[in-house]
Amino acid sequence: MELITVLEKTAFGNQVELEAARNYLEQAALHDLPNLLRQLSDILRNTSQNEVTRAQAAIQLKNAIYSKDEAIKQQYQERWLQIPEEIRLYIKNNCIGSLGTETKRPSQAAQCVGYIACAELPRDLWPDCINRLMENVTSANASEMLKESSLEAIGYICQDINPDILEVQSNQILTAIVNGMRKEEGSDHVRLAACRALYNSLEFTRNNFSKDSERNYIMQIICEATQSDNDQIKVSALQNLVRIMNLYYEFMENYMGQALFAITVSAMKSTNDDVALQGIEFWSSICEEESELAAEYQDALDEGRTPTSVSRHYARGALQYLVPIILQRLCEQKDTEDEDEWNPCKAAGVCLMLLASCVEDDILNHVMPFINENIKNPNWQYREAAVMAFGSIIEGPSPDRLKPIVGQAIGMFIELLKDQSVIVRDTAAWTIGRICEAVPEAILNEAILQPLLEGLVIGLNAEPRVATNACWALSSIAISAMEMARPGDDEETTPETYFLSKYFEPIVEKLLATTERHDGGQSNLRSAAYEALMEMIKNSPKDCYTTVQKTTIVILGRLENVIQLESSIQSSSDRRQVFDLQSLLCATLQSVLRKVTPEDAPQISDHIMTALLHMLNQTANSKASSVQEDAFLAVSTLIDVLGEKFLKYIDSLKPILYVGLKNFDEYQVCQAAVGVVGDLGRNIGNKILPYCDDIMTILLEGLISPKLNKVVKPLILSTFGDIALAIGTDFKKYAEVVLNALHQASMIHADPNDFDLIDYFNELREGCLDAYTGILQGLKGNNNTPVDLSIVTPHINNILTFLEILSKDQNISESVLSATCGLIGDLVSCFGQQMIQVTDSPAIHNLLERGKKSKNNRARTLSNWASKEIRKLKNA
Repeated sequence: MELITVLEKTAFGNQVELEAARNYLEQAALHDLPNLLRQLSDILRNTSQNEVTRAQAAIQLKNAIYSKDEAIKQQYQERWLQIPEEIRLYIKNNCIGSLGTETKRPSQAAQCVGYIACAELPRDLWPDCINRLMENVTSANASEMLKESSLEAIGYICQDINPDILEVQSNQILTAIVNGMRKEEGSDHVRLAACRALYNSLEFTRNNFSKDSERNYIMQIICEATQSDNDQIKVSALQNLVRIMNLYYEFMENYMGQALFAITVSAMKSTNDDVALQGIEFWSSICEEESELAAEYQDALDEGRTPTSVSRHYARGALQYLVPIILQRLCEQKDTEDEDEWNPCKAAGVCLMLLASCVEDDILNHVMPFINENIKNPNWQYREAAVMAFGSIIEGPSPDRLKPIVGQAIGMFIELLKDQSVIVRDTAAWTIGRICEAVPEAILNEAILQPLLEGLVIGLNAEPRVATNACWALSSIAISAMEMARPGDDEETTPETYFLSKYFEPIVEKLLATTERHDGGQSNLRSAAYEALMEMIKNSPKDCYTTVQKTTIVILGRLENVIQLESSIQSSSDRRQVFDLQSLLCATLQSVLRKVTPEDAPQISDHIMTALLHMLNQTANSKASSVQEDAFLAVSTLIDVLGEKFLKYIDSLKPILYVGLKNFDEYQVCQAAVGVVGDLGRNIGNKILPYCDDIMTILLEGLISPKLNKVVKPLILSTFGDIALAIGTDFKKYAEVVLNALHQASMIHADPNDFDLIDYFNELREGCLDAYTGILQGLKGNNNTPVDLSIVTPHINNILTFLEILSKDQNISESVLSATCGLIGDLVSCFGQQMIQVTDSPAIHNLLERGKKSKNNRARTLSNWASKEIRKLKNA
């Protein structure tokens, strides 16, 4: 079969022919990939071939180099780089020579050029690529298709490559892009491709934006593009302005008054939804940026330093112009609207929220007149907009300003729960939820609370979308009522009673009934009702305990009933529904178990454990990882409640627990199973010893396995500490291998600029610290066991090196700082005179000083304790 025929079959063949063509291409790639790619590039370059065949050749060539899966893409790029240089050069010349020769858009050759460049440029290969693309765009003789496809290639490169790699070539890239964006450019296709390429290039053009002349020219070109008659160009240019405001806020002052304000306000009013969305997004971005700058300014004041950047208060200055447009957009809802469709009306609601958070009290004078005028408007759209506006601004103004307003308005919102329009009812329930969350003190009084709760309970009978918001409002009220009832910030104390006590039982009964509504699958209602039930139980005082007991029995009964349903399941959709229900019931069971007294728990634990073990065993080999995860979490809660009384279940739990620990493919299940091990260690102490050989073997295997998601590994490390603390000196047999693993984990460094990884590395380091602390305290033993820390002594320098690294890292979290101070205290307490020389080291001094100045109580307490241990050592 000839390659051209095969390519035609991939486009036009029937199922059998298509399968045969795919097999042919797979075998050709396995047999001789360089030759296959060379032939594909020849077909792409050959303009006498039909357009479909050329396009299919380009697609197959691109797919051999690029994948959306990051790991596979890396493999493909390495495979490409193994191809001999002369063949790669031949293919590259064919691909770049094909630019401008295609008749269909978008250019397939541009994708090939882009993805080959993404493989080669990071390795300092293909040095003339960007320059050739720039010349294609700037050449006086370049055709429309050549310019457009070359700009598309630049766009693909900028989108997929690390910005640092292209920084040195930013001038050539911008020259090509700006040339294509100019208003003098006769082709809208070229201008659009240039606009899109610019969007992808903005991240690495800071040097250009920091120079006045270059920045002025770029901004001029973009502003001119926003005035294009072509809506696609206009939208793309506005998208660039949004991104520029995010990246280069500090450079925008000269352009706001002259151009950007007028351009974006006009866009907000546009009848084209795509244009309007970008205009609204521009001001949403400004609000987010200025809120962050305000927070940074306050932090700088608190720490006695000069802030690195300051707000220009564009949002505050534009309030009187923005708010009327936003409010008008809020009035443009449609009663047949798709809930998932993003439109200017929804974007306006988000923008109003951000605006309120940014300008705080100032929003009230601009929005309240509209609300007062329209809350009783005969047109449902205006009524709904008024309610939406109130709900949207609720988190901006101070509680003192809001309380009297809420007191006056809440009655109207309760009344609107019975509005003839379901959309108004839905938004009213949502707004009440927002009020309950943001200013609970305004509604937690008898005059308001009773009619409010009655309205919300009636709302639970309404359409699913309304009932879901009523559930959320009830959750917020329960949380706030408990916070008000607790003395000070004591989260551990359960108060005798609270505002909701006399309403508690009927609300719980109504929520239980709501979970069984036949339409509970719509608008996520069943989940919302169970979540509200969990919050009610979690935030219940002592005088509601009888209801908690009853609810525990109801949930357990439902769990047993749903387990019995498994045998009658016919379809996969029914099975999915049963699994979802099991997960919800397990999660609810956790909430009620946490409130059950230690005296009552053993009376129901047999039934609970039987149900949980059944679910774990039934779902072990099915695609029901969420059920497995939630069942293990429920087991963890039961362990916490029963303590040593859980021992009688361990032998029954052990086989399925080991299966969960080995489930590296479904990391959430593995994570929950590791959590069970930690809870066992903390609650049954050295009674876990007979199971430790198996558990430690599996945990160590998980720690080094590339199959297991990295997020589980910090928990494994801290679980080593739990086990060490539980079995004390018996941990010696595992200590050497664990201490070596901790050293390796503690030496892994995070890129300080990769914010996505900073949280993970904080968790990893906290896991190491917890493990070190558990090992030291476990091996130190208590007064009845001899101290035997000799196995740790050779690792002290590794631990001190770890502390040195932490002392130099400004991104460590408060919990890492707390654990670090605790470990320092443990080292001094355990090793005494061996530590005296290092207690004055800059690293330890720095960490303890940071701990003492921390806003975190635990960090301050542990740093003071560690300092006290050091003083005791020096004075001994």
